[in-house]
Amino acid sequence: MPRRPTGWTLALGIALPVDAATTLTLPAVLAGAVDAVLDHRSGPGAFLPLALVLGAAAAANAVAAAAGPACSAEATADLRGRLVRHLLALGPGGRLHGGPPPGDLAARLLGSAGDAGGRRPAVLGAATALLTSVGAILGLGLLSPWLALAFFGGLVPGVLLIRLFLRQAGPVFARYQEVQAELAARLTGALTGLRSIHAARAEQREAARVLAPLPELSAAGHALWAAQRRTAWQATLLIALVEVAVLTTAGALLAGGALAPGALTAAAGWAALGAGLFEQVESLVGVAHARAGRARVDELLALAPAPSGTAALPAGGRGEVELRGVVVRDGERVLLGPLDLTVPGGRTVALVGRSGSGKSLLAALPGRLRDPDEGTVLIDGVPVGALAPSELRHAVGYAFARPALVGRTVREALAGAGPAEAASARADGFLQRLPRGWDTPLDELRLSGGELQRLGLARLLARPTRLVVLDDATSGLDLATEHLVTRALDGATRGRTRLVVAHRATVAARADLVAWLDAGRLRALAPHTALLAHPDYRAALSDTTLQATTV
Repeated sequence: MPRRPTGWTLALGIALPVDAATTLTLPAVLAGAVDAVLDHRSGPGAFLPLALVLGAAAAANAVAAAAGPACSAEATADLRGRLVRHLLALGPGGRLHGGPPPGDLAARLLGSAGDAGGRRPAVLGAATALLTSVGAILGLGLLSPWLALAFFGGLVPGVLLIRLFLRQAGPVFARYQEVQAELAARLTGALTGLRSIHAARAEQREAARVLAPLPELSAAGHALWAAQRRTAWQATLLIALVEVAVLTTAGALLAGGALAPGALTAAAGWAALGAGLFEQVESLVGVAHARAGRARVDELLALAPAPSGTAALPAGGRGEVELRGVVVRDGERVLLGPLDLTVPGGRTVALVGRSGSGKSLLAALPGRLRDPDEGTVLIDGVPVGALAPSELRHAVGYAFARPALVGRTVREALAGAGPAEAASARADGFLQRLPRGWDTPLDELRLSGGELQRLGLARLLARPTRLVVLDDATSGLDLATEHLVTRALDGATRGRTRLVVAHRATVAARADLVAWLDAGRLRALAPHTALLAHPDYRAALSDTTLQATTV
């Protein structure tokens, strides 16, 4: 929904036309003052209109100078807010999967949205300049049709010049922003893996990879500068020729008695204002820049959130999860499936498989952290896509290896968890040692991976969900702490359905059933003891156990 005009926008919308009107009026008022002096009628009253017009022009110009940046800032903030809310509303259900990487998203949020925020002032400024030039041409026509005809000699090439510039600058701006986003995406990826880069002594190679788009960025920048430079000197030459033609015609009319001396002054002023149409390169650059930025923002705003329903789960359901013909793809590549799986209500199922077998992907499906490209996921017989969002949030709870803490303080981040949940997750000890305890601001936290996981588990325990999904949620804990936390989790979630991404044989052994995944397919669903007879299963379990010891 377009943003409603604010006070600053209205102020700019009023100030610019007033500024244009006073600017157009000034040559006529100045002509009257010149004629009054030449006719020896230069009393105080002769200069009063000139003073009033100059005062009004100065006031309008001051308001426009203040309102323009304020209007851009308001529009930018509004657009960034809309974009953030929209991206969060899309959810992780695959709408952004395969789309712009995080660095590109950040570049669009910070850079493209900032450029797009200046669109309204840029368009208003360019439109006002156009109206001013048209008004100046009309003024010349009122003085003499010959003056307007002299001006029109340069109008057609001027319009062609502007159209050519816009046609060249638009794609260049768009490409410049695309390369900027690619650079940001590469830098974000490098910063994410900074420890690995330093450990491998690959700083120089990674720097070369991150900076590889710079030549293309430079080429786009130089192409834009070349277009501006070429248009600027052509416009300057055209302006000079038009003004010479108008002034020569005005001089001839003055010599023939067809124009008064003051009219010559007005003709010079209106010729300069009309010729300003040809030197609006800077304004047009702003318009082209804003259009390119808005196009990149609109690409994200056009993404539709995953549809959701209004259904509720049946009362008394035990959290049975069923996957029917599920397939998840990345482009043409199948990541998971075709897969049929039923997780009995109230049972614990461990997901075991080699790296890349689809364990975390499968675990993401019940809570719609990823939607399948084919097939249906059901909880207690109801498709998750038909559930109301609030119903799904109350039905499925997650804990991850690196949980995100949302809020201002620890208390807000734990979302309803209290001392009992913190004690069960073995988080109460280090919480008590924090400077302000539960009211410690999140930006002051310095937590290890295991401490962060325990906070995520405490938050999970505060929600009485039907389905609990543990995706590598205890990998950062030492064996003794993991044993204590697991016992507490078993007691706190007894009777609920649990999906556990298993990276240790002990986790698989404690589960009621093991879903053995192999290259995105369900190899078997059976108890751990039954699967141990398969050499491939033992190899997969060794592989995941090795992963857990190296996390």
